[in-house]
Amino acid sequence: MRIPPWLRIKLPSSERFSCTEGLIDDLRLNTVCQSAKCPNKWECFSRNVATFLIMGSVCSRNCAFCNIAPGRLEPLEADEPARVAEAARRLDLKHVVVTSVTRDDLPDGGAGHFAATIRAVRQTLPKCTVEVLIPDFLGDEAALRTVLDARPDVLNHNLETVPSLYPAIRPQADYRQSLTLLARSKVLAPSIPTKSGIMVGLGETDAQILPVLDDLAAVNCDIVTIGQYMRPTRQHPPVARYVEPAAFDAYAAQGQARGIRHVFSAPLVRSSYNAAQFV
Repeated sequence: MRIPPWLRIKLPSSERFSCTEGLIDDLRLNTVCQSAKCPNKWECFSRNVATFLIMGSVCSRNCAFCNIAPGRLEPLEADEPARVAEAARRLDLKHVVVTSVTRDDLPDGGAGHFAATIRAVRQTLPKCTVEVLIPDFLGDEAALRTVLDARPDVLNHNLETVPSLYPAIRPQADYRQSLTLLARSKVLAPSIPTKSGIMVGLGETDAQILPVLDDLAAVNCDIVTIGQYMRPTRQHPPVARYVEPAAFDAYAAQGQARGIRHVFSAPLVRSSYNAAQFV
């Protein structure tokens, strides 16, 4: 299918784009903006904004939608949290978003590295808010507690798609396990807002999206993002449908009607896009 006009992006010609890219390279950091081929990379880098990807550039899982490939896993770098904090300082960020590859090979799934990164950012930028987009830690409550004890300002974990598509799209994940993580976070740290997101266009129907919103409302998820799946390469699943902007408005209305406080729903929305506005 041809990419519709509402998904066509005019690339900015800002010098700040190159400066942001150079800073990330200088500090030997990964960003999900680059690794996942995010369509908003040019806009965000031109505003000195980036979402940091910690624990390497290789994932222990192989989700069909994702551009981050599996392979030989890299050892953790003890100074990476400090380098993330330094990047946030140089970019003068007021809100830092940190995500990671999934590291099922680590005893705690990398929870301790997340906590160290939160603490490093807080030490360097005491007034900065921190959002973490975490993996499911294989359902390990102790790992989740480790992250929450570091007191992020937002705890994000994406469902990504509807339950029926998990075998094809997220074969190493479990929909109920992800919902349990969000519910458990509210029990362990009620004051920390939770956030989750899904993509549309992977083969689901609108009727299948509504029960996902029901589930997120039932676990008191505070923030939900909904965006259009875009195929990173020809080796990834093709787009099943391009959803029109009006339908995204309808998703937002459905989510808010279910009591979800913030539903950020639009074709180019991604989990960390304009994340600061909800803190």
